[in-house]
Amino acid sequence: MDIPANELAGRVVRLEIITEAHREGLRKAAADPKIWQFLPMDGSGTQFDRWFDEALAMQAAGTQIVYAVRRISNDRLIGSTRLANLVPDHKRVEIGYTWYATLAHGGPVNPECKLLLLDHAFSHGANRVELKTDARNTHSQAAIAKLGATQEGTLRAHMVARDGFVRDSIYFSIIRPEWPELRDKLRARLG
Repeated sequence: MDIPANELAGRVVRLEIITEAHREGLRKAAADPKIWQFLPMDGSGTQFDRWFDEALAMQAAGTQIVYAVRRISNDRLIGSTRLANLVPDHKRVEIGYTWYATLAHGGPVNPECKLLLLDHAFSHGANRVELKTDARNTHSQAAIAKLGATQEGTLRAHMVARDGFVRDSIYFSIIRPEWPELRDKLRARLG
């Protein structure tokens, strides 16, 4: 597995490798604290620069491929997502750290982002793509299930949230043999 850090484009969004040039546009998109509720780091308000600098560091270290999500129709930055936990020896990767500005919730943004990321991962040798979410985040669980991912189980007391809450994580995956059929269904869903 050798997944390159390439820009990915669909009809609705373009996933751009994060650079310093994205800082101010993403700061605007990240302003609502509610979008960070279930994420490991708060990137709203005064916390944004810490989040952004960490994202740049992960990108520079090659441990994650960090994307800025741009809506093509109006050229606005609307969020971020990552290919993380890259394990080339075992040909697995995680899609995660995803957030979108409130105005981008619902509609085609998330499914198209996931289609682009999944296709990129499987096209470059991944056998398995993982997705995980806070057990309290039922909206995210439903969105992941709608992609056709298999819910594999719950890691109990898996992470400590920013507020000290000890969260359980729900794990999902899509594996290589499943991808062609799921890809076709996702493309049909997006029209």
